[in-house]
Amino acid sequence: MSTEESGSNGSRGWRLIKTRDFGLLWWGQTTSQIGEGLNKVALLWFVYELTGSAMKMTMVGLLQTIPPLLFGPLIGVYLDRLPKQAVMIWVDLLRAILTFLIPALYATHSLSIEGLYGLIFLTSVVSTVFGPALVSAVPLLVRPSELMSANALIQGTNNIGMLLGPAISGIMIALINAENVLFVNSATFLISTLCLLPIRFTIPHSRSAETSSSMWEELKVGFRFVFGQQSMVLTLVIISSLYNLGVSAFVFILPVYAKEFLQVGPVQLGWLWSALGVGMLAASTWLAWKKQSDMQGRLRIVVSGMTIGGIAVCTLSLLETPLIAAAVVIIVGGSTAVLNPIVWALLQEVTPEHLIGRVLTTFSVGSMASAMAGMTGFGWVADAVGPAASLIGLGLVLLLTAGIAVQCTRRTMGLRAASA
Repeated sequence: MSTEESGSNGSRGWRLIKTRDFGLLWWGQTTSQIGEGLNKVALLWFVYELTGSAMKMTMVGLLQTIPPLLFGPLIGVYLDRLPKQAVMIWVDLLRAILTFLIPALYATHSLSIEGLYGLIFLTSVVSTVFGPALVSAVPLLVRPSELMSANALIQGTNNIGMLLGPAISGIMIALINAENVLFVNSATFLISTLCLLPIRFTIPHSRSAETSSSMWEELKVGFRFVFGQQSMVLTLVIISSLYNLGVSAFVFILPVYAKEFLQVGPVQLGWLWSALGVGMLAASTWLAWKKQSDMQGRLRIVVSGMTIGGIAVCTLSLLETPLIAAAVVIIVGGSTAVLNPIVWALLQEVTPEHLIGRVLTTFSVGSMASAMAGMTGFGWVADAVGPAASLIGLGLVLLLTAGIAVQCTRRTMGLRAASA
């Protein structure tokens, strides 16, 4: 194992950050996620200033969504063939260059709207590779008993970026303009690259003769594993897809709820966003400290989180006091943030190393497709019926996710008892 071993056989939790290799990965990801937070605000602001069109600004979101859906499974095949460290380093370098080109071309009056969209699309294509590569690399740095803590810490970097990035970006836009903030975002990818270079990953077992198969054959092997050979993986895909169906839509319903129900402005909406981030960061912190339990124990955490989250989202439809609503939003953030680290850990445990890339990208495609469906469907409900109905629908989806997780827990326990 490339990380330093402690005297205890248990999980090291937050102490993983103090280990040489995982610590480098965590600090690099924290930096790049803050950069991503800068980018979310600065890029949209820059595109709107450049075009003056809200429709052209929304094209950014579309261009960032298409690549995972189109190329996810194919990327998984190549990810399984390549060393994860090299993949992440090259992806970060490419993201740094592509992000740098946007303000650089703008400064020389060489940036057209078509060229801007092209750079955004290419950045999204290479970024599609990074997430699955990162999750599949975590088992190469930590012990199996530390997977849940390690994944929670990695998710925590996203939460930190969501909390700090947009606020810092707003200040920097006011001081140095949006296009120059993109230079800073480019630098964060370079810092992440420098953190990745000295990490000592455990060398995985050599792959089978499958590398000589065609891409189509390798795709079929991955799909068979997800949809046929391993029922636990398919169950996790279903749970995650339902989760994203509801949670992704909640993010877009929140501004409507704030304006129509709470009668508040953009400042108070910002506080609600922060409350969501606080809840998610708190949950990630708790999971990082918590000793990893068995599979049933972790699935019970998912059930509890989705149940609490579903009830909290439904409760929001009855609230009109901003302070109380913010407290409930914290609960929503915390309850929904427990799922990904646990699901990632379970996938890492049950998936062979030579299939992990294909499984994770298939997993991501399902999550992304359900997220788009949720944003569209619940957005329509909010417009046609009202935000209260949309929130109740979202809450019911989270409760349904909890119900499926309960069935998964019971089946797993039954199988374990039958084999005992």
